[in-house]
Amino acid sequence: MKQRIITAIIALILFVPFVIIGGTPFNLFVYVMATIGFLELIRMGSIAKYSIPSLLGIGLLWTFLLSERIDLAWLTKSDILMLIVLLLLSYTVLVKNKFTFDHAGVVLLSAIYLGMGFYYLTIARGEGIEGLATILYIFLIIWATDTGAYFFGRAFGKHKLWPKISPNKTVEGALGGVALAVLVGVIFQFIYPVENTFIGIICVSILASVFGQIGDLVESAFKRHYGVKDSGNVLPGHGGILDRFDSLLFVMPILHFVGFFN
Repeated sequence: MKQRIITAIIALILFVPFVIIGGTPFNLFVYVMATIGFLELIRMGSIAKYSIPSLLGIGLLWTFLLSERIDLAWLTKSDILMLIVLLLLSYTVLVKNKFTFDHAGVVLLSAIYLGMGFYYLTIARGEGIEGLATILYIFLIIWATDTGAYFFGRAFGKHKLWPKISPNKTVEGALGGVALAVLVGVIFQFIYPVENTFIGIICVSILASVFGQIGDLVESAFKRHYGVKDSGNVLPGHGGILDRFDSLLFVMPILHFVGFFN
């Protein structure tokens, strides 16, 4: 527990200034986190981080992260995706299926999942105080969901939510996480309105809380499938980047899709 607290404090000291500053420093910090997360995910899929598939995957990841900030000449994002697909499938033949079709799927899905998830994070931060408020609200909702789920689950948890994937999570904990997220969202709306109405902020908070918990379960399913406890060890006591940002990777696209930020 002491190690977890120390790591959390250090992580906040490093992360918060980038969130406040925004712009290029924040984007670069996000690109680094996305790259580490990608390497964590392909490592779980038994793909070496120093390999041609890894380099191709990182290239695709950065394409999704940077697609609206660099000139891709005559190639669109879809063109680059298809080019990487062809190169990865060709590589399976060159190495006589030591790198398989399944491995190619891991590389591609990891790059898209992390690339677009973190890309929406940079879009949400945007510019000025409004972008900062949006990011702060989203982080608070995710933290409130985790906190509510933990304490409500310990106090009232009786019915398992999805025992084959995450045996400690309960239905009561999940509902408690949503309830605390809504409370935090309403309080935030009083301090700095980020939605037009309180009904709107309640709906957004519920949506973010539910999909944040789905993102957490998805990452738990990854780890259970590959037989690992943590996605990585970059954050001692907390695991890897994926362990800390699994909820965010689901929340950011969903909130973008419903028009919470553009």
